[in-house]
Amino acid sequence: MLNDLYQETILDHSKRPRNCRPLECANRMAEGFNPLCGDRVKIFVDYENDVVKDISFQGSGCAISTASASLMTESLKGKTRAEAETLLGRFHDMLTKEQTLPAGLGKLAVFSGVREYPARVKCATLAWHTLKAALAGSGEPISTE
Repeated sequence: MLNDLYQETILDHSKRPRNCRPLECANRMAEGFNPLCGDRVKIFVDYENDVVKDISFQGSGCAISTASASLMTESLKGKTRAEAETLLGRFHDMLTKEQTLPAGLGKLAVFSGVREYPARVKCATLAWHTLKAALAGSGEPISTE
């Protein structure tokens, strides 16, 4: 039953992604690409006084990639850069390490099953790595390869 709820949440965010739009007031932006799956994402961030005031994305990709970007944007509004990077670390650890579910992930825990499919980990983390580049202000495109 829990797996059904997880699948339902991922499918909902894939079919009806939240914050999927350009962000006119964005002062940070980065693009990411997953050559294995063909996922592409552009992250827009309104970043001021070390806080993610607003965040959005645009792109095309598989259900996991789109849902991850959607849930990421919902999770990070109002967070500091340090909080965002901590959440990224917990999310990445959940997907790559055998462990109990890390605390503080909220709805992001729906991706815990992705760990069983290593090729899909890159789909789930693409938006997150692209966000990290946007916050750093590097402007360099991100690739999962």
